Amino acid sequence: MSSQGRDPHSPTTQIGGAQRTLRPSAKVLPEQARSHNRSLVLQTLYRQGPLSRADLARETGLTRVTIGDLVGGLIGEGLALELGARVDPTRPGKPAILVDLDRDGHRIIGLDLSDTAVFRGALIDLDGRIVERREVAAVGLTGADATAAALTLAEGLAASADRPVLGVGVGSPGIVDLAGTVLSAPNRGWIDEPLQRRLQEALGLPVIVGNDANAAALAEYGFAGASADLMLVAVGYGVGAGLLIAGSPIFGARFAAGEIGHVVVGTDGGEACACGKRGCLETWLAVPRLQARIAAGQPREHVLRQAGERLGIALAPVVGALNLSEVVLSGPVELLDGDLAEATVETLRQRTMDQFHGDLTVRMTTLGADIVMRGAAVMVLSARLGVS
Repeated sequence: MSSQGRDPHSPTTQIGGAQRTLRPSAKVLPEQARSHNRSLVLQTLYRQGPLSRADLARETGLTRVTIGDLVGGLIGEGLALELGARVDPTRPGKPAILVDLDRDGHRIIGLDLSDTAVFRGALIDLDGRIVERREVAAVGLTGADATAAALTLAEGLAASADRPVLGVGVGSPGIVDLAGTVLSAPNRGWIDEPLQRRLQEALGLPVIVGNDANAAALAEYGFAGASADLMLVAVGYGVGAGLLIAGSPIFGARFAAGEIGHVVVGTDGGEACACGKRGCLETWLAVPRLQARIAAGQPREHVLRQAGERLGIALAPVVGALNLSEVVLSGPVELLDGDLAEATVETLRQRTMDQFHGDLTVRMTTLGADIVMRGAAVMVLSARLGVS
């Protein structure tokens, strides 16, 4: 995504077809002011609350009158609440009333459609905590049947929600445009599938659909304290990646940024790939390929280090071009952690300038199997509240 015209203190992203501020931190033009300032207050409370109205005025640079009006509106919407007087004997005068987001006042439905065997879903609070989990079988489901299964999962979660639902976030495999249409997801038989529109019409709720790897990258940034400049590599049946620069996801001209699985790594051939080429990263790194080589008797350490080397070859130009500080791996820990990750780091350091990239971190995600669902919640928070 181009950064031309962007306020460097207010990174934005396109989610659901509209530009959304992920971390607002500055005033804008009068015609945009109320929406922006509302997001600024919500973001400040989200990251720093509880705070008094005077605290909010100091932190945001807004006037106390504006803060009073915005906080009153948020309380009326059920998004914020007063917690009572601050207890601080060192402060003279009337105690300030503390305000915070009503962090348990809404639920977000997060769906993860990336697994070939099951679709996973959860009710999630505003802080990213899982309240309830559900899943539906998805083996062999394609086309309309796959869409119907995702809808069934979302409907069940919506019916069991004990709080108003702020929105539905969906992490889908494949290439997804900004309107939530899955342009291509071969494993699910989706071509130009308007998944966001179909779910929104059926559920009567705001729905945001994005690529699963992009959702996972947002989860690392939003809930796991990851760097604002990172690449998340998702390894499963295939290989994909989500890329954040200054906290904003990069989509690419045709929404295919991060589709690294079909980059040919090396000039020594390799196995045939489903795309028709030979030696794609996916043929070296995808979980079924790793498992098959190990099951065939190839030494485990050799298989994993070879895969890590090929991943390093694919990532080196990206790390060099963008000066990333962190690469996060998401997938089976028993395969990715250890030999594979170590070989990736070694290859990256051999192929990039140590002066600028020597401190690059390659690590496993800390969010485990919940990463895509929680990333879907970040998409909803950004689209609905303008916070991350």
